[in-house]
Amino acid sequence: MAIPVNPGDLPPPFSNYSHAMQVPEGARLLVCSGQLGMRTDGTIPDDTAQQARICFDNIRKLLKAADMDFEDVVRISAFVTGREHMAPYMDVRNALFPAPYPASTLMIVSGFTKPEFTVEVEVLAAKRD
Repeated sequence: MAIPVNPGDLPPPFSNYSHAMQVPEGARLLVCSGQLGMRTDGTIPDDTAQQARICFDNIRKLLKAADMDFEDVVRISAFVTGREHMAPYMDVRNALFPAPYPASTLMIVSGFTKPEFTVEVEVLAAKRD
């Protein structure tokens, strides 16, 4: 539905993402708040990959509530607390999102609301009915 925009006069993306995604007119948007790696029982895994899976599980639930899924995601913004958390997060993200890949930003931040958190993920999704 959305159209990836990866001009040939830019360097290729570093990983599985598009430089930009064009959302067609008339699509409805879902803007998700950042999701953290906390289970419904309040526990937080020590492992970044497990936290990332929980973030994306929560995002899938939000998408489903709006009659959407991962193929409707046009942008991902992710935040990790150190370089060592980048690869585990990216491995989880890359396993979940098929081509055409959404636009994506990954930033290193100093921390979150609880020191146990190592990753937070937010998305923007668009779907035409």
